[in-house]
Amino acid sequence: MSALQKSVLKSKLPPSGIDFTSSKSCKARALQRKRDYDPVEWTPFFDESKDVVIGENTFHIYTKGNEGPTLVLLHGGGYSALTWAEFTKSITSMIICRVLAMDLRGHGDTHTTDDENLSADTLAMDVAAVIKQVTENNPVILVGHSMGGAVAVRAAEHIENLAGLTVIDVVEGTAMDALTSMQSFLRSRPTSFGSISQAIEWCVRSGQIRNIESAKVSVPGQIKNNETNKLATHDIKEALASSVAHSTENLSVTIERDDVIHEDEVVGDDHHDDHGEDDDEKKHKLPTATKDFTTQNKKYSWRINLSKTENHWSGWFKGLSTAFLNAPAPKLLLLAGIDRLDRELTVGQMQGKFQMQVLPACGHAVHEDVPDKVAEAIATFMVRNKFAEPASDFHRVFPAY
Repeated sequence: MSALQKSVLKSKLPPSGIDFTSSKSCKARALQRKRDYDPVEWTPFFDESKDVVIGENTFHIYTKGNEGPTLVLLHGGGYSALTWAEFTKSITSMIICRVLAMDLRGHGDTHTTDDENLSADTLAMDVAAVIKQVTENNPVILVGHSMGGAVAVRAAEHIENLAGLTVIDVVEGTAMDALTSMQSFLRSRPTSFGSISQAIEWCVRSGQIRNIESAKVSVPGQIKNNETNKLATHDIKEALASSVAHSTENLSVTIERDDVIHEDEVVGDDHHDDHGEDDDEKKHKLPTATKDFTTQNKKYSWRINLSKTENHWSGWFKGLSTAFLNAPAPKLLLLAGIDRLDRELTVGQMQGKFQMQVLPACGHAVHEDVPDKVAEAIATFMVRNKFAEPASDFHRVFPAY
C-alpha cells in the first residue's frame, strides 16, 4: 500500500485495535468511547411518529408542535426524516410552528407499491397528498435538502396553502455537474455494517455527517436490518442494551476492532491503476471501503440502493433553477458555499427574486452539520415574512445577500 493510501486511511478510519488494560481510567475511557457512537431514538426530538395511509401506500412522518404554520421537511437522497431531528429541536425553540418531517418514497419507514419510482413528479405528488391529508389547510412552508429541495420546488405548484419555500444546498448547475461522479462516490461507501454504531461511526469519520449528535439519531433511519428487513430504528433499544452489557463485560480485555479496515489492508480493487490521476485527485479520493468494512456479521445495509436510482437523477435537477424562481411564494436559498450558485440563480438573486444565505464551515448535510444556524436562518425568514411569531428567546439574525 502506498504512503498516500495509508495516510488517507489513517485520517478517515478509527484505530484497528486499542488495549484498554493499563488502568481503571483507561477502562473508563474505553467505555465512554464505545458509547460515543450509540444510536439515539427519535423521541427527544419529535412529539409523534406515525403512518399516513394514502391509497395502497403508507408514508411515515414525524411531527412536533400544535400551533403556528407547518414546516414540511423533505430529506435528500439516501437520508430519512430523522435527518431533521436536531434542526427540529432548534427551530421549535425559536418560533411558534409545527413540524412535519416525512420519509419520502423508497426511504425510511415509508412503503409504497412501487418504491423504485423516484421520479421528481411522483415524489412531488406524494408530498402534496400527505400535506393535503395532514395539514388541514394550515399555512405550509416547504423546506427541502438536496433531492428533497428539488422535490419541494416541484411540489410547490400542487399545494394550495403554500406560504413559503426554502431550498438547502441544491443548485441545478452544480448538481447536474456532480452527477458524473455520483456513482464513484457511492462505490466508495461500505455496503454493510456489523452494527448501528459502526454505521454511525463511518458516517461521522468519513465526513458524510460532521455533527456526531445529529448522526446518532439520523443514521439509523438510513440503514435496515438485513435479517428482518426493517429499519434500524426498530433495533435501537436492543442495540443500546447489548452495547452496555458488552462494554461492561469486556472492560478488562483488549478490544479487537473487526469493524474497520486496518491500515495494512488493501481496500477496493487490488489492481486499480492510478495512472492518469493528478496528485490533487488522489488527495481527495475516498478509500473504496466496500469489500471488508465488516468481516463477520454484515447485519445492516443501506435502506435504499441509490446506485439503482440513476435513471431519475437528471430529472430531479433539470430545470430546477427556473422552477425555483417561478415558485409563487417567498423563497430562501441556503448554501454551503457561494461557488454553488449557477448563472440563472445569480441573476435572479441580483434581481431580488429570493433571499440567500451562505453557511460556511459545513458539508453538504448543512442542516445536520450546523442545525442551529440553519434554524436561525429559516426562523428569521419566517418572522420577516410574518409566517410565524418568534418565541420569547429568539433574536433575529440578518443574513448576507
